[in-house]
Amino acid sequence: MSATKTPAKSKEAKDEQAPLREQLADLLQKGQAHSTFDEAIKGFPADLRGTVPPNLPYSAWQLLEHLRITQRDILDFSAPPTGGYHPIEWPDGYWPKSPQPPSAHAWDESIAAIHRDLKTFIALIEKPSSDLYKPFRWGEGQNLLREALLIADHNAYHLGELIVLRRLLGAWHK
Repeated sequence: MSATKTPAKSKEAKDEQAPLREQLADLLQKGQAHSTFDEAIKGFPADLRGTVPPNLPYSAWQLLEHLRITQRDILDFSAPPTGGYHPIEWPDGYWPKSPQPPSAHAWDESIAAIHRDLKTFIALIEKPSSDLYKPFRWGEGQNLLREALLIADHNAYHLGELIVLRRLLGAWHK
């Protein structure tokens, strides 16, 4: 009687979602059909960061902080910190009240936080054990794919507004 040899299981299963993970990371980091975050903020004059142009309800600082707050909220929702996810009050919690940055360093700190949180979110979607389609145990059926698309869509929308704001202030030189 001969023994039938069973194929050995691969130590690492093939990540069927790898191509989608790569596309999502590119969507979140690269401009593709629009300007990148870094292009939209590059060289923004410090003296114009708190200026609210006529007929707009916000300054560049308020847009930047809105991007930071919202992206962080989506990250916290997607990978809740210890103690669970705590929603932010809509809309007041997502927008700073003052058009002016609170300090000379606030602009750069906000940019650094946006970069840091985006890097953390991308690491989450690139992790092969993260199922992009599996609904979270919390929320109303949201999943990691939906949250990645939400960040991409939200950021693209507000980056477009930031560029229009820069144009209105005469500070867009691309």
